[in-house]
Amino acid sequence: MARTKRMRRSYSAGEWGRNRVRVFPDPRTGIMQVQWREDGQKLTRSLKHRDWAQAKRQADEIAAGLAEPADAAEPEPLTLKTLFDIYGKEVTPAKSRKSRKHDRATMKMFLQFFGKNRKAATLSQRDWDRFIRARRAGTTGGNRQPAGDRTIQRDLKLLLAILNWAVRSRDEEGRLLLTSNPLRGLKAPSEKNPTRVMLTQTEYEALLRVAREVEWRFRVALVLAHETGHRIGAIRQLRWSDIDPDAQTIRWRGKHEKTGYEHRTPVTAMALAAIDEARRHNPGIGDAPLLPAPKDPFASMSSSLARDWWKRAEKRAGLDPKPGRGWHSLRRKFASDLMDLPLKVLCDLGGWKTAQTVLQCYQRADEDRLRRALEDRRRPGARTRLADTNGGHRTPGIP
Repeated sequence: MARTKRMRRSYSAGEWGRNRVRVFPDPRTGIMQVQWREDGQKLTRSLKHRDWAQAKRQADEIAAGLAEPADAAEPEPLTLKTLFDIYGKEVTPAKSRKSRKHDRATMKMFLQFFGKNRKAATLSQRDWDRFIRARRAGTTGGNRQPAGDRTIQRDLKLLLAILNWAVRSRDEEGRLLLTSNPLRGLKAPSEKNPTRVMLTQTEYEALLRVAREVEWRFRVALVLAHETGHRIGAIRQLRWSDIDPDAQTIRWRGKHEKTGYEHRTPVTAMALAAIDEARRHNPGIGDAPLLPAPKDPFASMSSSLARDWWKRAEKRAGLDPKPGRGWHSLRRKFASDLMDLPLKVLCDLGGWKTAQTVLQCYQRADEDRLRRALEDRRRPGARTRLADTNGGHRTPGIP
């Protein structure tokens, strides 16, 4: 006879030793579970719903041999569409506006290329290579142009991030979304000689001369980018509460940093003067933006506006257009201007997490610096320093 336990909510049907079946809610998720014995082994499967009355009917049917518990337990294969839908609802909203836009567009492209019903676990090296060829040719679906290696690398980086997230995440029944990343270890294409333009001192001074003619916000952002070495994305989202005029420091919030690295840095007199200029135009306190949008004092100026002002300033300053010369070229100038500092100090000032990034992507010795290094080599005492750096052995060719 069927009976319901009172202490722990469960329902049993059938007879002991023959066709005993028990149903109960998972204590964590509330999803109904069915439990029975088969060849002396206790088996538990999910019924994939929370309906108590339906679970009891299913227990009676299973005990009577009218239904198979294993059939109710088989999970549906995880398709790319299902995976992208989950990721888009749970992870993408926490990203920046630009990243959210990229996520949605890129996931849509992957679905067009691989198919909505493609099982995520079946992706392979062939799919990886096929996508790279199609992306370079501009044939991945939709109205897309041929893409370079950096763009393809960014697209595939998102796909790997989604698959890695699925390997660490579980569904409502406690099962991993994916047991392993089928594309783990595959390498995305990378540019052999990426263009990394560094703004020169002459170009900076030319932009600074015309900055006020463009917009006061542009001039403040230009000076802060030059004096702090930080990304324009972090600068344009500064709040008045981030500025400590007494300590002469700026707090850089992790959510506005590409690396998520929250830190404080001291600022120069020129940076403080630019902040004072911003206060004259836009007096504010608390979380009011330092550089508000022209039409919304409660929102920060947009990245597109910062980019448009930069192009307008280049034109006013008479600078010939140069691909790659933009706000980030100031970050490279900062790293190169302070090349003589210890790398740890430079990383803390500019908000870099690793010295390797600075060495590989940002610092560049100009011709004057190289000449000074050669001249310093011939000065009195240089040979002693060289011997010290070589463990006491003189460098071949130096008497």
